[in-house]
Amino acid sequence: MRDYLLTLCVTAAVTYLLTGPVRKFAIATGAMPEVRARDVHREPTPRLGGIAMFFGLCAGLLVADHLQNLGSVFELSNEPRALLSGAALIWIIGVLDDKFEIDALIKLGGQMIAAGVMVMQGLTILWIPVPGVGTVSLTSWQGTLLTVAIVVITINAVNFVDGLDGLAAGMVCIAAAAFFLYSYRLWVGNMIEAAAPAALFTAILMGMCLGFLPHNMHPARIFMGDSGSMLIGLVLAASAISVTGQVDPDTLRIFVYDGSARDTTHAMLPVFIPLLLPLTIIAIPVADLVLAIVRRTWKGQSPFAADRGHLHHRLLEIGHSHSRAVLIMYFWSAVFAFGVVGYSVHSASLWIVMVIVGLSAVGLVLLLLPRFTPRAPRWMEAFVPPRYRRRKRPPAGAEPEPAHAYAAGSDGTPGAGEESGAEEARTKLPAGLNGATALSAHPELPERRKAGTPG
Repeated sequence: MRDYLLTLCVTAAVTYLLTGPVRKFAIATGAMPEVRARDVHREPTPRLGGIAMFFGLCAGLLVADHLQNLGSVFELSNEPRALLSGAALIWIIGVLDDKFEIDALIKLGGQMIAAGVMVMQGLTILWIPVPGVGTVSLTSWQGTLLTVAIVVITINAVNFVDGLDGLAAGMVCIAAAAFFLYSYRLWVGNMIEAAAPAALFTAILMGMCLGFLPHNMHPARIFMGDSGSMLIGLVLAASAISVTGQVDPDTLRIFVYDGSARDTTHAMLPVFIPLLLPLTIIAIPVADLVLAIVRRTWKGQSPFAADRGHLHHRLLEIGHSHSRAVLIMYFWSAVFAFGVVGYSVHSASLWIVMVIVGLSAVGLVLLLLPRFTPRAPRWMEAFVPPRYRRRKRPPAGAEPEPAHAYAAGSDGTPGAGEESGAEEARTKLPAGLNGATALSAHPELPERRKAGTPG
């Protein structure tokens, strides 16, 4: 576990430290498109955050290769090299798209080529467990087609959900954490060495997301762009393929049969978890992907046409704030991912199901109360943000505060209400870079005169 934590921390540190210089590079190169109608941010924000994430991936693989307990992964398997090859290709395509806005079909072709590169180097599905049938061995063509389909679907599902600050990185981090727990249990707990690459991939993926999130939380200073969203989608898909298609399902039958139908079902459950876990981890992104394709096709649009109908957009429309919408998506991702992992460990325990049902009920309550703001007790107001404090009542006989933020001053200067017409007529300057004033003056502040010059 210490080697995995070291790899995770190195990946997170490299990603975090490189994101700042990458942001300056994106601003200098103009990788900062104008705000579109479907965007929820109000100011142009630089992209290319995937550059820092890719170098974090390289650093994590490099460190893991020199660790004693993880070096065997590189010696006994070619999957790390396959992952790095596919990630480099998809990263280059993403960088070009962030800068030049390449066509959607070209990106789709690049995703398929990246998946094919990984298949050629051995990262492919060899067999799958099918309920009621057992283990089914796949031919070379079947394994290749299924692997390419999983990679393309996962990449686009993560790309589609990347619509709010910190949403995609947080959801993928949660999914990677659940996947890591499952893979680590298979390797260390059940001594299944074929699960070691998936545990390494998910640890590195968590580091990439955790290192980028501080720069990407609302209000975001930089976006990961397609170079980042497609990259983490490919790493997540590679982890799922490694567990589902490389681990022999017969080695997962760790329970003992006693002849009863119920115990036989419980004994076969670990065989099917590798098939179910990748689906539940990306359940919300895939659901958003399917709904988007159906919605756009029904309207006669291209399935790749952008709109504001995604799940996170609907959360904003019903009244949730930006931060609360992101936290709700985090919550449901955690319920799906960790619920399946917990049930795979203790499938015979009823309390696991009860906890999942209870958390789902809490999630529905939070979803249906978009405008509810909890208020802290009086004695806790000093320890919570101002938005959670109770409003102070004005004393009896006191006049209410003016409606405008700025009332007329004592020297007779006009207030905000009197200047509203002049403010509307005034031509606004272009918005700054998400609050950054390194390249231009802040548009909302008056120009300051230099010292020594007449006022």
